[in-house]
Amino acid sequence: MPSPQHTTAPPDRSVVAPTHHDEVAAAGSELIGGPVGRWARLGGSRLSPVHVVALTAIGMFALGMVQKLPCYNWAWFRGAASQYTHACYSDIPHLFVGRGFADGLIPYFDRFPGDMQYLEYPVLTGLFMQVAAWLTPGGGDLQYREQMYWTANAGMLLVCTAVIAVCVARTHRRRPWDALLVALAPAFALTATINWDLLALALTAAAMLMWSRGRALAFGVLLGLATAAKLYPFLLLGPVLVLCWRAGKWRELAVAVLGTAGAWLAVNLPVMLLAPEGWKRFYVFSQERTIDFGSVWLVLTQRFGMDIDVEAVNLYATVLMVLACAGVAALALAAPRRPRFAQLAFLVVAAFILTNKVYSPQYVLWLIPLAALARPRWRDFLIWQACEVCYFLGIWMYLVYVTTDHKQGLPPEGYHLAIALHLAGTLFLCAVVVRDILRPDRDPVRRDGSDDPSGGVLDGAEDVFVVRRSQAGGGRQAQATDSRRATGVPESQGAGAQPSV
Repeated sequence: MPSPQHTTAPPDRSVVAPTHHDEVAAAGSELIGGPVGRWARLGGSRLSPVHVVALTAIGMFALGMVQKLPCYNWAWFRGAASQYTHACYSDIPHLFVGRGFADGLIPYFDRFPGDMQYLEYPVLTGLFMQVAAWLTPGGGDLQYREQMYWTANAGMLLVCTAVIAVCVARTHRRRPWDALLVALAPAFALTATINWDLLALALTAAAMLMWSRGRALAFGVLLGLATAAKLYPFLLLGPVLVLCWRAGKWRELAVAVLGTAGAWLAVNLPVMLLAPEGWKRFYVFSQERTIDFGSVWLVLTQRFGMDIDVEAVNLYATVLMVLACAGVAALALAAPRRPRFAQLAFLVVAAFILTNKVYSPQYVLWLIPLAALARPRWRDFLIWQACEVCYFLGIWMYLVYVTTDHKQGLPPEGYHLAIALHLAGTLFLCAVVVRDILRPDRDPVRRDGSDDPSGGVLDGAEDVFVVRRSQAGGGRQAQATDSRRATGVPESQGAGAQPSV
């Protein structure tokens, strides 16, 4: 029979209402009647929080489509500047023609005219693009077919949006309303149909949901598919590695890695063998791509006149990314309490975005679900979103400046400020996530006694490996102590003895 000091009250399983704990959420709820009060009739509606989140996300996606109407109607087809002045640019209609889909060419297998020669996207994204081409009607003029191709893609991306909303809402069982951060994110609506990133995003969100349910193999398979659609989801294996290391969950780590590798190979291997030149185009293009829009490297070359060639920026970006990942790993192993999976996932993907040689406007989509899970506070989220919306407007106004003879729009100095806002907003959100890791009492998710709702097998697990810093003023290393006990969490929620490291 456990001793009294090891017993705890049963955890509260009720749904967390953000309006009771978040001042900004409470103020925003006044638009629909204010926070839920004690006289409210709960449970009388057939709409669950997940339903509300999904419907909201679909509605915001539809508003994003409306925002693209000037381009859909005419601006995509009448010169470059018009689509920039209306901030409604999309790669989708242009690549329908530019990558041979309008001519019936098959990605990776058929070569198209121009320097690119083959499709520069990963295999699963190429399949997504091809399916949309099959759904595009063959009749009518080219402009009509481009419009229909964008519409077919938008319909498929809408399904991805619903998947993302549902998965994020269900990842933290007690906090489905946090997914409203995703559904209402202005940058999500503005950038959802610029490119095909939502496919990888949906697979990644589904993978994180599976991990939160303790299904390591399903997590690995979905993450492998996501990596076959976009490269960045592979980075999530890093947080899984260090967290499983700290908790001693080696079997689950191995299953996740094997599942990821197997799913990625299953998708890529046929194209790799049958069309090797087309398959490797994405990876060659990623290496050969020069410094491009949105990156800190662009500011360094344009503003400060630094001469950085492709090989140098590839090396510098790789070194900085490795150092950032090493820092995140050290933080995860030395934190007073094991960080949550979503927190480390956000930090690693943010590090990739901050150090990369290009930042396309739709890359913000990669971070939005992770931010909602890592730091579900409306004030911090909206500060970051405001910075990203400023960048979204800034890049289009800058492109107006560089594509028109009369140089209207945003000059380089203004665009550099927009880049700085994007970098500052992302770094701000990284800083508050790191603070939550170092001070778990500040973490909104853990204030109700939860450990790691997105952690799956890590949720409530004992630590077996923790790095402790040396004691202040002493010459010897401090002994490893239980990370939960150090923060006042009862031992029955996963406490355990740890070795000195």
